[in-house]
Amino acid sequence: MPFISQKGDDACLSVRVQPRSSKTGIAGRYGDQVKICLKSAPVDNAANKECCQLLAKTLGVPRSSVSVMNGQTSRSKVLKVEGMTPSELRKALASVLGDEPEEGA
Repeated sequence: MPFISQKGDDACLSVRVQPRSSKTGIAGRYGDQVKICLKSAPVDNAANKECCQLLAKTLGVPRSSVSVMNGQTSRSKVLKVEGMTPSELRKALASVLGDEPEEGA
């Protein structure tokens, strides 16, 4: 999964958000990113907050563990997941994206 990387001890996820969507959820792959649809508008950081909340709920980690590392005002973002390794993130996302876990992950 090319959209997962490592920063120090934490995992990073490259995402593409679609604000003002009819429903909130992880839509699948978008090139080398994960596409996330959000009901929130990109106003007053609402879409970023909703994006972090969705990912935290999906991964089963506290909301405070997920933050926007790069792309605060862009549709393309890098989210940091503290306390999770890239291999753990791969396994957690594999079921959501319909992928098979990678060998050795």
